[in-house]
Amino acid sequence: MVDLVVMVTGALGAVAGSMANEAGKRAWESVGVLARRIAGREVAAPVGSAEREALAELLVEGARRDQVHARALDAWLRSAPRPGGVAAVPRRLPSSVRFFTDRQTAMKRIDREAGRKADGRPRVVLIHGPEGIGTSALAVHWGCAHGDRFPDGQLYMDLRGPSAVAALDQGTVLRGLLQQLGFADDGIPPAVEDRADLYRTSIGDRRLLVVLDHARSAAQVQPLLTSAPGVFTVVVARRPLSGLDAVPVPVGPLADNDARALLGLLTDKETLTAAGVALPQVLARCAGSPFALRAAAVRLAEPPRPDQEPAVYDNDPATRPSSDPTHTPTTDPADDPVRHAAEDAYQELGPGAGRLYRLLALRPWPAVGAASAAAIAGIGEPEAEALLAELADRRLLETTAAGRYRFRPSVRRHAEAAAVREDGIAACSAAVSRGVAWALRFAVRADRAVLPQRWHLGPLYDRLEPGPYSTPGEALAALGGELGQILEAVRAAEEFEDRDSVVQLCEALWSVQLKTGRHDELLPALRSGVRAADRGTESASPAACRMAGRMYTQLALALVELRRYEEAEAELLAAARAEERAGHLRGQATAVETLGLLRLRQWRFQDAYERFDEADGLLLAIGEDGEGAADVPRARALLERHRGRALRGLGRWAESRQRLARALRFFRDSAEAYNTARTLTDLAETHLDAGDPAAARPPLEEAISLLRDEGAGFHLGHLEALRRRCEAA
Repeated sequence: MVDLVVMVTGALGAVAGSMANEAGKRAWESVGVLARRIAGREVAAPVGSAEREALAELLVEGARRDQVHARALDAWLRSAPRPGGVAAVPRRLPSSVRFFTDRQTAMKRIDREAGRKADGRPRVVLIHGPEGIGTSALAVHWGCAHGDRFPDGQLYMDLRGPSAVAALDQGTVLRGLLQQLGFADDGIPPAVEDRADLYRTSIGDRRLLVVLDHARSAAQVQPLLTSAPGVFTVVVARRPLSGLDAVPVPVGPLADNDARALLGLLTDKETLTAAGVALPQVLARCAGSPFALRAAAVRLAEPPRPDQEPAVYDNDPATRPSSDPTHTPTTDPADDPVRHAAEDAYQELGPGAGRLYRLLALRPWPAVGAASAAAIAGIGEPEAEALLAELADRRLLETTAAGRYRFRPSVRRHAEAAAVREDGIAACSAAVSRGVAWALRFAVRADRAVLPQRWHLGPLYDRLEPGPYSTPGEALAALGGELGQILEAVRAAEEFEDRDSVVQLCEALWSVQLKTGRHDELLPALRSGVRAADRGTESASPAACRMAGRMYTQLALALVELRRYEEAEAELLAAARAEERAGHLRGQATAVETLGLLRLRQWRFQDAYERFDEADGLLLAIGEDGEGAADVPRARALLERHRGRALRGLGRWAESRQRLARALRFFRDSAEAYNTARTLTDLAETHLDAGDPAAARPPLEEAISLLRDEGAGFHLGHLEALRRRCEAA
């Protein structure tokens, strides 16, 4: 019996972990139906592994007492998803630098920990040192040099968040790691706990290197560590992380001879000779920082301009960091070699490049492309592209893997200070506002291209055409690529008290929310949308109340997927109240319907049925000429399907089939293949629960035939499992 409890617990975990896709949600609902049958009462949907184990014990105990329940549990186990693995061999380390000097002591420390015999303890090193000192380069170089030790792959995650004080949250990091392992977006669990379980399961028997760069705290890293014998984790941080049990690998400035050697590799002997008496001053100003040395090499290699004054450097040894790798560097910006390098490079810029450098730094944009940079600076895209390339050549910007550009933190602080000093507050504010406006226009046009038929509230949707995308998938990919910019635009708009931009940006995130499931990343922005909408409802205007209803509903849907059900319920109730104040019956019905869908997720089938009835009553109150009247027939068909699902959960099989048959007629007549297939699947499962597998086969086969043309892989997998269940009956 204990083994069966473990098996059922594992199957429940696999179903919970599959809920990012439609098939997983259906499978979860089926578990609720089974639990109610076996327990003979309403059973709360479990949240977390401990509650899943308790439910497994209840199901197994019920099966032990009743053979009918035993057969039902056995049939469900045969069709339940299994914890999956992936065949991908990730090679995600960035390229190492071409010229690498010194660091022999640090490399040996890493070698020792990587080669330590597995004994149940995680194999972890923490490489730490100040910005620009080469900690990331060391981690990447070591990984690239020892790739043969890790035949199952190398994972790399940059843990930097959108600002100097925020780090990426655990859910976002785990999503990125699972994507690198080959999991599709709709195969990644919504809940952080389930992502962590899937990550550990997926790497448990692999020989794998994991590099976690720019870590902020032990708490950020700890959930990503594993005792799996073949996994070696390299953590990179600016400082020792209190509470992280890892072998420390401190990295300090390069010694003079190594710094001179690196500079020679980056230039040539003639260039160093031409530097003459200035070379010791250059080396002193770089203070053993590989970043500063690389930036200096660019300047040394360029012929001086006729009007250029000779550089004067501070050569005071007292201001130089110690070459001891355990030395704790000063936090005084005047002693920061990265800042020195930025200032030296900045002085070499022309007016256009200098202005762009300053204005881009006014917000911690995660990564800018030519279009957003052009908007921020108020220039053309070709000019912006050329200037961005110049800034990257001078090492004032870094180029990302996606071909965009970003700042190092110290460099951005230098540029931001220069902007405030040289451009003034008004010009800086205008540049940020232009960046927000660009993000809003881009997001609205892309969202329109992804979901052209949905109804909108933001005024820009009436003024802008869909973006120039050949397919909805292309538009969705474009939105995903600029998601960081859009989320930062939400933060900026909220700080500027630009309520209209906040709510319209959040509305434009709907297709990302619906199609990619990045709910954890979107959550802070959606909360900003609710705050902005709340302030707007002070006017009590119908338009403001309707937008508030939209914001509450979007936030609620994210909270549902993240299994924060109580918070989601509160937002949905607020949405219904706002839509009622606006006199918007269609929106009010949507909020009530969504509350019913939440109840289905919680396995509260009677309450769900009542909410769907309430939503239908609201739709019936919309007159023939009322707003949203054209949507009513389809919306009522969806409610019929939902009521059929709720009745199935209540064990009222005949009534469930009647409701589903009505919905099926509508979707067939409307030629909606996907909703037809979903309703056929509901009908098949109802027949199976009623003990009639023969009646389940025809709708099942029709659904499979329809979905083969839709490319719905996860749903097809669920249908194939149901087919096996029919065959076993």
